[in-house]
Amino acid sequence: MKNFREFFSTKVLITGGLGFIGSSLARRLVHLDAKVTLIDSLIPFYGGNLFNIHDIKDQVIVNISDVRDPYAMANLVQKKDYLFNLAGQTSHIDSMNDPQTDLDINASAQLSILEACRKYNPDIRIVFASTRQVYGKPEYLPVDEKHPICPVDVNGINKLAGEWYHLLYNNVYKIRSCALRLTNTYGPGMRVKDARQTFLGIWLKNLIEGTPIKVFGNGLQLRDFGYIDDVVDALLIAAINPKAYGEVFNLGGIQYINLKDLAALLIEIFQKGTFEIVPFPPDLKAIDIGDYFSDYTKIHQFLGWSPRVSLREGLKKTLEYYIQNKTYYWE
Repeated sequence: MKNFREFFSTKVLITGGLGFIGSSLARRLVHLDAKVTLIDSLIPFYGGNLFNIHDIKDQVIVNISDVRDPYAMANLVQKKDYLFNLAGQTSHIDSMNDPQTDLDINASAQLSILEACRKYNPDIRIVFASTRQVYGKPEYLPVDEKHPICPVDVNGINKLAGEWYHLLYNNVYKIRSCALRLTNTYGPGMRVKDARQTFLGIWLKNLIEGTPIKVFGNGLQLRDFGYIDDVVDALLIAAINPKAYGEVFNLGGIQYINLKDLAALLIEIFQKGTFEIVPFPPDLKAIDIGDYFSDYTKIHQFLGWSPRVSLREGLKKTLEYYIQNKTYYWE
């Protein structure tokens, strides 16, 4: 595994820094002796959780502000070497119920952040966290970056806009940026009180509580999953490799699995529990994408990244974490 010495003593800004991915990235950067600033709004439902940094809280700077505040962002981007732009509204259902807020966070704020970089720190290097939701319903599998773009919900459209703003500013203003399209990122620290980040979160909570896992549809839908350690590796690699600038990369998991088998695997690892197949709620059915799993050949060829953590290993670590720390995530 790469040692990432390039981050030693660098100044790093992470938006969404108290969330699942942001806090995990911050922990790695602290261990690499980077000087880390986290920005998070701590808005309920968006995943920020102070416990996520309980072990590094004295080694990072935390700024409680909103990426929609252009004045805060103009100040925060100054004198930073790297920006990991992870803040976002992730719920597909919330994006349909409140499309304006999704637009404000996932599109308008991204343009504002990039303008702040253009005016106050054009030498910064940016990695933007995008989503596989931009593809919509796959026309073929696995899905590569050449797949047609056809989002099925407001979230996918706004994340695509945010992604393209970053590529435009790279191409026109030479602000070195790239985008990673994440798919079902999971691991210790993810939101589990509901399905706003990934359905896997509420599955884990239900399993630990002794409530049946609810598998929507027929349970045969295929998915792949990215364990947090692998995703953090990809973010770091993309930030330091010039081959990444101006590019979009899919991330993916080592294997894909149908949802019924995934529920059974969780129960096998936990050694108890049940699942049931239930009809899709109408609002979810309307934006369901069917089968999906990624082709991550491009990022492997360009940057040398591949996932390393198996699904079984990742699920085991995640379950162990929430069994031990559920008090901090259930509330």
